[in-house]
Amino acid sequence: MSEVTIYHNPRCSKSRQTLALLRERGVEPRIVEYLRTPPDETELERILDLLGMEPRQLMRRKEAPYRELGLDDPGLDRRTLIRAMVEHPILIERPIVVTPRGAAIGRPPEAVLAVLP
Repeated sequence: MSEVTIYHNPRCSKSRQTLALLRERGVEPRIVEYLRTPPDETELERILDLLGMEPRQLMRRKEAPYRELGLDDPGLDRRTLIRAMVEHPILIERPIVVTPRGAAIGRPPEAVLAVLP
């Protein structure tokens, strides 16, 4: 199993560019197509901790479910926001690269270089 994981959306250009960048660096990551197999709440908590982010910082706020579910409500707690991302993985910003050195969002793709082993 690879020690590098990319939470990937093959339809996203930044995600494809980040995957290509990893491969150019000789890294063949474990690829998780998170829209098909989203991380569970525990894994999403771990990713947020590695990123040093709060749930809303990892959310794609322009996606329809964000508005439809009223996720901009400041009264919503962390667990509710994480559960929304698990149930609606389109809300999760991509791509996310997780390594033993930490995690980074590939926006821009070069941002993931800081966490490569």
